[in-house]
Amino acid sequence: MLKQTFVFLLFLSFAGLCHAQTVDTVVRAKDAVKVVKRDTVARGSFAPKIKKEKVYHPDSTHIPSLAVKRSLLVPGWGQVYNKKYWKVPLIYGGLGLLGAAVIYNQQYFKQFLALAKLNKVGTGQIPAETSPLYPLYVKYKVEYELYSRYDYQTLADASDGYLRNRDLSILGLLAVWGVQAIDAYIDAKFINSYTVDNNLSMRVTPGFINQPVFASNFNGAYIPGIKITFTLK
Repeated sequence: MLKQTFVFLLFLSFAGLCHAQTVDTVVRAKDAVKVVKRDTVARGSFAPKIKKEKVYHPDSTHIPSLAVKRSLLVPGWGQVYNKKYWKVPLIYGGLGLLGAAVIYNQQYFKQFLALAKLNKVGTGQIPAETSPLYPLYVKYKVEYELYSRYDYQTLADASDGYLRNRDLSILGLLAVWGVQAIDAYIDAKFINSYTVDNNLSMRVTPGFINQPVFASNFNGAYIPGIKITFTLK
């Protein structure tokens, strides 16, 4: 009986030892799986991101010649077609100032020309009612009395000065009209050929360049350099 009891206890001891070893093996296997998974995630985070190349989409439906035609017909119409609305007030501001200068100089040119003609007949004299100069006297009576002390040549020079300024103002009007048409064409050409927006990027990357003559003391065919790339999208 004692021998049987000893054998039974020995059997229980071996069974408990085997069970403990099995549990420990399972726990170690789970830890190994966790370590492998954790290590895989950590290494995967260092993988470089794939960048999508930029694609350029010019507006092929935008016609530069149409922008020029519209600007020649109506100033600023081409800028509206190009969606450059902020340029329209500038164009009409310049045209308005030059137009006012034309009217101003034309008015004083006619006035001083009439006064010069009146003073040519006689300084300070009133022409007869039958004279062709009498309507000018009636029109510029106040100015004639104000400038009656000046001689003919002085008034003629003043008239020529206003005439010159009027002509320059007209040339300025034509110049602004032409410049705004050219500006509309250039903007439309860029829109037609390139994608024009605010996405201006710059990339600075290290690299190697061919060794120039002045750097022949370096060992090797290449020397380190920096590459700067601008991208206008």
